[in-house]
Amino acid sequence: MDLRGRRLKFAAVTTMVVLALSGFSSGRGTGGSGGDGDSGGGCSSSGQDHDSSSSRQDDDYDGSGSGGSGSAELAQDSTVELVSCATEADPYAVVEVTNPNGVSDRVTVVVHFLDDRSAVVDLRTVEEVVPANGTVSVQIDLPDAAVAARVDHCEADLMPGTTG
Repeated sequence: MDLRGRRLKFAAVTTMVVLALSGFSSGRGTGGSGGDGDSGGGCSSSGQDHDSSSSRQDDDYDGSGSGGSGSAELAQDSTVELVSCATEADPYAVVEVTNPNGVSDRVTVVVHFLDDRSAVVDLRTVEEVVPANGTVSVQIDLPDAAVAARVDHCEADLMPGTTG
């Protein structure tokens, strides 16, 4: 398969994974008067930053759903920062994920391993639980040094819609 075909196939697979993991589903509402409580479905989207670090918006909030007497507190973004990219000597990337919230967060880290023309050499994901108000260092391994030898640079991101 030629390089263009591979890129198209990769883009299609990546799109399907993002849609599957981004919360595209039908939900049921609770409470309310009349009707069947169907709140419909949909796909949420957050902005993307295409450099080596990123943040993810959590749309969840803590508050009272009955009577409106509770206070709503929006969760802050968890962030990922690329610490090091893979080399032939060290066939892995290292990122740091920071959670500024008072509760732990489950995130999926995505690292694109790119060649000198910014074509994808490999794509790896790792799920990680980040403690409340904490930072964790995450190592993302490549299969071997031969793959790492083709890597020129890396980009790290958090999968949208992942929360725990």
